[in-house]
Amino acid sequence: MTHEGARSITGPFLSSFGLSAATVAFIAGFGEFVGYALRFVSGYSSDKTKRYWLITGIGYAINLLSVPLLALSRNWVMAAGLIILERTGRAIRNPARDAMLSHATSETGHGKGFGLHEALDQIGATAGPLIITAALVTNTSLRHAFGWLIIPALAALSILLFTRIKYPKPETLEATAKENIRGAHFSKEYWLYLVAAALVAAGFVDYPLLALHFQNTDVMKDSQIAIYYSIAMGTDAIAALFFGWLFDKIGIRTLVISTVLSMFFPIFAFLGNRWFALIGVILWGIGMGAQESIMRAAIAKFSHKEKRATAYGFFNMIYGIAWFAGSAAFGLIYDASIHVAVIFSIALQVIAIPFFFFSARSALLSEKKK
Repeated sequence: MTHEGARSITGPFLSSFGLSAATVAFIAGFGEFVGYALRFVSGYSSDKTKRYWLITGIGYAINLLSVPLLALSRNWVMAAGLIILERTGRAIRNPARDAMLSHATSETGHGKGFGLHEALDQIGATAGPLIITAALVTNTSLRHAFGWLIIPALAALSILLFTRIKYPKPETLEATAKENIRGAHFSKEYWLYLVAAALVAAGFVDYPLLALHFQNTDVMKDSQIAIYYSIAMGTDAIAALFFGWLFDKIGIRTLVISTVLSMFFPIFAFLGNRWFALIGVILWGIGMGAQESIMRAAIAKFSHKEKRATAYGFFNMIYGIAWFAGSAAFGLIYDASIHVAVIFSIALQVIAIPFFFFSARSALLSEKKK
C-alpha cells in the first residue's frame, strides 16, 4: 500500500515541478538502479553475517518511512532524494527477505510460494493507489496525498516485527540444500537467465513514465491515472498466482509465455486512447506479475542455500543496471519519437526470449546429469 500508492503519482508529482519526461524517466530509472545495484552488497552482507532479519528490518524502515515524508517536499531535489531513498531501503531489504522466503517455500514449491507472496503484495499495491485516489478526490494536493500513507507504513512495520518474533530462524525451514552453485561460481543456466532478465528489464517501462504520458496527452485525469495503476496491480496479483503455479509445472519456459503476452503493452499504452491505454496497463501488469514472482522463484532453483541472498543480490544488481539504462534510453527516445520508443521497448523483449529457452535447456541438461 505504501510504496505502490506513492508510485502511482510520482510521475505527475515530479512533473508538477516543471520537469521534462526525460528528467522524470531519469529520476525513476536512477531510483530503480539504486534499488537494484545495492542489492549485491546487501545480499552478500546478509549471507556473510547471517543477520537476515536485522538487515531486512532496516531496509523496510527506510523504504516505508521515506514515503510519507514526500508530503514535506518543497522542491524537486528533495522529492527526488526521497524517491531514491525509498528505493535504497528496498535494495537493503530484498535479498535477505527473498532468501528467507526461498527457505519458507522450499516444500510448497518456489513458483507457488513466490507467486502467493507477489499476489499478497499486490493486494496492498492495489489498495495503495485507491488511498491516493480517495485523497485526490477530496481536493488534497498531490504532495499532501503522500501523508495518508503513514498509516499502512506503520502497520507494515508492526507486522514485520511480529513475524521476526514468531520465526527467528527461517533458514531452518529448508531441510536440504541444492548444489547448483559452488564456491563463488554461478551455473550456466543462471548466466543465460540473467541475460534474458536484463533484456526484459531494459525493454520495460516504469509506471511513472506511463503516468506522465497519460497526463501530458490528456488521456485521463490524475485520479484516473491512480485507478489505472490499481488495475495494473490487481492484474499483477492474478498473473503472479497463475504464472507461479505454471512455473512449478514447466519451469523457466513460463517466462517465455509471460514475455510474449506483455511485450506489446507499449503499443496500447503509448499509441491509443484511454481504452487502449487500459489494455496496455493490463499487459504491463501481467509483465510485472511475472517479473516480481517467477523471476525470483527461478533464482532459488539456481542457488545454494548458504549463498541464496548473494545470488539474489547479484541478479538484482544486474537487473537494476539494465532497468536504469533502458529507462533512461526510453525517456530520451520518447522525447524525440514515441513510435521509435515503442519499437525500442518491444525489440529488447523479443531478443530476451531465446535466452530464456537456452537457460531452460541448460537447466534440463544439468538435471539429467545428476
